[in-house]
Amino acid sequence: MSILTVSNVSHSFGGRDILENVSFRLLAGEHVGLVGANGEGKSTFLNIITGKLEPEAGKVEWCSRITTGYLDQHTVLQPGFSIKQVLEGAFSHLFALEKEMLDYYQKMCNCTESEMEQYLEEVGVIQDILEHSGFYMIDAKISEVAGGLGLTEIGLDKDVSQLSGGQRTKVLLTKLLLENPMILILDEPTNYLDEEHIKWLQGYLSNYDNAFILVSHDIEFLNSVVNIIYHVENCQLSRYVGDYQHFLEQSALKKRQQEAAYHRQQKEIDDLEDFIARNKARVATRNMAHSRQKKLDKMERISKPKEKIKPIFEFTGDRTPGRLIFETKDLIIGYQEPLTAPLNLTLNRNQKVAVKGVNGLGKTTLLKTLLNMIEPLQGKVEVDPYVSIGFFEQEDATSSKSALDDFWDEYPAYTNGEVRAALAKCGLTTDHIESAVCVLSGGEQAKVRLCKIMNRPCNVLVLDEPTNHLDVDAKEALKTALKEYKGTVLLVSHDPSFYMDFIDEVWNLEAWTTKII
Repeated sequence: MSILTVSNVSHSFGGRDILENVSFRLLAGEHVGLVGANGEGKSTFLNIITGKLEPEAGKVEWCSRITTGYLDQHTVLQPGFSIKQVLEGAFSHLFALEKEMLDYYQKMCNCTESEMEQYLEEVGVIQDILEHSGFYMIDAKISEVAGGLGLTEIGLDKDVSQLSGGQRTKVLLTKLLLENPMILILDEPTNYLDEEHIKWLQGYLSNYDNAFILVSHDIEFLNSVVNIIYHVENCQLSRYVGDYQHFLEQSALKKRQQEAAYHRQQKEIDDLEDFIARNKARVATRNMAHSRQKKLDKMERISKPKEKIKPIFEFTGDRTPGRLIFETKDLIIGYQEPLTAPLNLTLNRNQKVAVKGVNGLGKTTLLKTLLNMIEPLQGKVEVDPYVSIGFFEQEDATSSKSALDDFWDEYPAYTNGEVRAALAKCGLTTDHIESAVCVLSGGEQAKVRLCKIMNRPCNVLVLDEPTNHLDVDAKEALKTALKEYKGTVLLVSHDPSFYMDFIDEVWNLEAWTTKII
């Protein structure tokens, strides 16, 4: 049975077609992976099916009495609430029933006999619902899921206003899983999860009885949890049965078949046009030429498969710095509270280092302290005077200017053509380049920011989770660029498969933290 049916939906934005006459169905229990390059329309599609965006054409039909849960990483958590209070919100309907039951008990203190019977009957119904829904096991449920995603390590009593971006995502995801909806809609849930918590989520979703729609660029994760793939490309949506690997094989076969059919048809068109041109003027063959022309006019043209735009990242080096890039002496990082024991670290010229550790230990804080963006609580950082840094921030404010103008502001000496060429090299189309940065997808925004770094000579790259939101091709292109880069790299990433084959050393903050983990 289809629990979600999307029929002939079309949508455009800023004059650019995003989806064109697409259809989609979700059956009970299906685990769907929604895949496609950055900017192809995955988030737009999710916004349409969740009612956040009205399509220009077509309709979306949900099965009646369906419950849905959507992981939206832009959801704001209200300050003043603890993590546990937010998680208890997943059971708000049950707490409301409990309050109603307690109100009935209060009324029983002063009521007639007939009212007492009515109240007892209502209390019995509510009690059955609460017991059947596991209301009296809520604390155990919260502990199980919160522990799996690493929230108990942070402390469930912590105010949500004190959380990092990754920790906020964990809270939102935990709350969503506790709600246990009939359909989960997850938009890149692994972006801010640590390696061990990704594995826990992988196991959870693999055994999830209900249906879900998952957007992710983590191929290993996708392959382990989905059984249906929907591919968004060139404004179209195509369905494939099987995991991501099977989709790649079938998609490649489909493309080869389309190319072969296109070339066969082009030859047929050339032959028909040639026959018509040679015979339309002769009386004896005019009818045959007219017949060929009718056939040509009625022919449904096969479009040539579009070549996928693959980004090329290439970082420009700068003058050679000293042997020691960064050196710390008894460095303690943090804000009000210390996050680490005293650190004595050295980063050498041309060394490539990855920083790992569960969220909240201070990976971003360490980077910003080394870059003198945050004052250390204790100790000092010595930086070589000839260091020139390209810094990619994990969370960056987005501009309302177009990508072209945003880039041009930073490089005013470039011509219009040079700006467009630089952005196009990173896999951005003309539509992306002329769109406001704030309306681009997360992956497109990351490409704009990487493009700015690429065009600035630097001998040290400091990258904070650069692969978040990047599609498969962009991640591979970035890995290639970092391998070939001749300078120093300091990288924060939760994805060992991305960095392990070019990194010289791993700094594990879990070994230096003052927190209990």
